Amino acid sequence: MRSLTFKLSLAFLLVSLAGVALVALAVWTFNSLEFSRLLLDRAENSFVAAAAAYYEAHGDWDGVAQALREQGLIPPERVPAQNPAPQSTPVPGGPSGASQAFPPPPFVLADRAGKVVVEGGPYHIDDTVPSAQLAGGKPVTVNGQVVGTVLTTGNPPPRNPSEVRYLARTNQALLIAALGATVLALLLGILLARTITRPVRELTAASHAMARGQLKQQVPVRSKDELGELALTFNQMSSDLAHANILRRQMTADIAHDLRNPLMVITGYLESLRDGTLPPSPERFDTIYREAQLLQRLVDDLRTLSLADAGELTLNRTPLAPRALLERLVAAYRQRAEQNQITLSVQAEPALPEVEADEERMAQVLGNLVANALRYTPPGGQIILGAAAQPQALQLTVQDNGSGISPEALPHIFDRFFRGDSARADADGESGLGLAIAKSIVEAHQGAIAAASEPGLGTTFFVTLPAVQKP
Repeated sequence: MRSLTFKLSLAFLLVSLAGVALVALAVWTFNSLEFSRLLLDRAENSFVAAAAAYYEAHGDWDGVAQALREQGLIPPERVPAQNPAPQSTPVPGGPSGASQAFPPPPFVLADRAGKVVVEGGPYHIDDTVPSAQLAGGKPVTVNGQVVGTVLTTGNPPPRNPSEVRYLARTNQALLIAALGATVLALLLGILLARTITRPVRELTAASHAMARGQLKQQVPVRSKDELGELALTFNQMSSDLAHANILRRQMTADIAHDLRNPLMVITGYLESLRDGTLPPSPERFDTIYREAQLLQRLVDDLRTLSLADAGELTLNRTPLAPRALLERLVAAYRQRAEQNQITLSVQAEPALPEVEADEERMAQVLGNLVANALRYTPPGGQIILGAAAQPQALQLTVQDNGSGISPEALPHIFDRFFRGDSARADADGESGLGLAIAKSIVEAHQGAIAAASEPGLGTTFFVTLPAVQKP
């Protein structure tokens, strides 16, 4: 299997080769055309200057072709062979009697009347050049008067050896530059490919380590692009998985602890009753029954959490009046609040929006919050159940002026089996799952639950639910 580094290096190389080839072709074509144009302009200027000098010296164009031929400005005149061979190839500078092959003349010279005096291209001696063609030529001026016109035939002028060497060296330099650019592109492609794939290799190694059970893995974040964002997401996922694994182990230990204690009490009493060590009595049977109820509550709480985690928690949603729900909670807990000398009241805004919710489940959530508030509020304190409208939502609050929650414990109060005061919770027979269940039920309603607290001043729980949207 080809590695990603190899594939990226090959892709960079192919793209670079295509770019270098296109640039080299464009430069070569442009260089050749411009060099040919330069030679043509230079030859044309020399041709015009020589023609003007000849006319100025002789006063007419008689013999101008021979004079220009002697100066090398036009090719020598073709000499037909006496006995031409059918398949012979013209050879420049060949023996006498052979056809001499020279490049075609690059220019045509016409006099002021347009009559051709130096032939070339499609024009021959004594042909008349149309005035439209003459207008596009270069005039030959002597003493301020136009005495002729030079036309280009489209044939390139002959190149001398130095010009040929210059063009060859230019093309050679272009080829060397293209090869150098290709090698540089290959090296840079390999470097870039390794740079890009390095985070991927680190992520792969960390993933393999996680597959072996080493969940706490962190990879370095080397950039702020998509790969850097991927590394950040992987690090967060690894941390969350490691934390979840720690919570799972802790939860398993907490479940075993909470199950073991009542089972030990029940088993101890049953063994003593069976052996006759302790005589049966209503008090002992009540103790066994209370421990069995504690086990039943713990099992029910664990089942509720498992259903919420699986998204299978059944909700019987109906339109719910917030104030009626709060008054139901006050009625249910009024006797217990009066026994503890705590004031329990409702403070709700008028014209509250309705919510679609499972009344029994929400009563379970608020009942858990009220029970916690009663547990941690001293005699003479107060608990206020409130409701307020928010944009497209309803917020329910349970506020007390009890002992409050420490800043260290506040972020963890919704964790499973978390107990801010473990000794007091164990004494009350609480499992530490109440707030975790409340959070699961609220989130199943697409809502949110939060808490704010100051030690010694009290705690406020906020339950936010989406309101029913009226048409």
